[in-house]
Amino acid sequence: MIGGLGDMIIPVKQVMQTEASHGSVLRDPEWAKGAGYIIDRFVPLDKAAIPITDLGFLRADAVYDVVTVSRGQFFQLERHQKRFAKSCARMKLTNPFDMRSEAAILHDLVAKTGLKDAYVWWAVTRGANPKVPADRLHADKFTNRFYAFVIPYVFIKEDEDRQSGIKLHVSKEYIRIPQNAVDPRAKNFCSLDLNMSLMEAGSAGAEWSVLTDGNGNLTESPGSNIFVVRNGRIITPDAGCLEGITGQTIFELGSKLGIEVLSCTVTLDDLAIANEVFLTSSAGGILPVAEVDGVRLANNAGPVTTQLHNLYWTLRWQGWHGTAIDYGDLG
Repeated sequence: MIGGLGDMIIPVKQVMQTEASHGSVLRDPEWAKGAGYIIDRFVPLDKAAIPITDLGFLRADAVYDVVTVSRGQFFQLERHQKRFAKSCARMKLTNPFDMRSEAAILHDLVAKTGLKDAYVWWAVTRGANPKVPADRLHADKFTNRFYAFVIPYVFIKEDEDRQSGIKLHVSKEYIRIPQNAVDPRAKNFCSLDLNMSLMEAGSAGAEWSVLTDGNGNLTESPGSNIFVVRNGRIITPDAGCLEGITGQTIFELGSKLGIEVLSCTVTLDDLAIANEVFLTSSAGGILPVAEVDGVRLANNAGPVTTQLHNLYWTLRWQGWHGTAIDYGDLG
C-alpha cells in the first residue's frame, strides 16, 4: 500500500513497520541496533565513541548532515553530499574522504545493519587541538575527523500527529543565531537556541517550536524548514535557515501539483494569516501544523499539506531521487 493523494495522510510509520518491502535484511545481532564509522573503522553502534578531546565535542566545532533510507534507497544522497561539502568549506574543515569514498562508507554502514528504513548521520569535526598552541590559528594545522552512524528510521512525530497536525510555538525567549555569527547554511552543531526553544514550547503546551530573527521574520524550526500556505501559494524563509533538502523538494512537488512555491521573507504576520503551515525535514518528512500559538488553523492536516505529504512518499517509494543500496552479503 502506498496510498493516493486524497484526504488522508499516508500512515508512513505504519507502512514501514508492516509492509514486506520495508523488512530488514537479516544480519548478525551485534549490528541490529545500528552501525558506526569512527575515524577509520566500522563498529557496532554500542561500541561507537569519540575521543573526549575532539573539538567537535568540546567546542561544537563540526558540521554534519543527515540522509534517510526507505525501501532500501537513499533519498537525494548526492544532493546531501554536495551540501555537506559546502558546509565543510564554509567552516574551513577538510573531509578526509572524497565524495565517492564517503558514499561508499554510508552505503556499507546501511548494508551492515540490513535496515531498509534508516537514519544516516555523518560529520567532520575539527579534531583535537594541535600540540603547538600557535597552530590553533590555522585551519590546515588540524587533523579533521570523520564520524558516521546508522540507526533505524527516526520520526519527529507519530502517524497520528501527521494526521491531526501539531501545535507550533513561536519562541518569545530566543532568536535564531544571526547568520553573520554562525552561518545556518552550514549544518552545524551550534543549536542551543533551537534546543532551548523546544523546552519553551513544551512549557507552553506546544509540540514544536519556530524561531524568528528578532525582527519579526521567521527563520527555521529545530531540524526543520517552515512553509506557509496562503491563497494557494506556498512561501518559505530565504534567510537565517538551513538550505533543507526535503524543503527544496517542496519546490519540485509544488510544480507537479501546479502550486507556486516561493523563497522569500516570511513574517509573523504571514504566519498569522496562514491557511496552512507545515515543517519539512529528513526525519520528519512533511509535518502538518494545526495550531500556532494557541490559534487553530484546522482540525487536521490541510488539503495542500496532505497532497504534498502523500506525493512525497508515493514518489519516493517509487524510487524518485533514490539511490539503491547493495546489501550483498555484508555481515
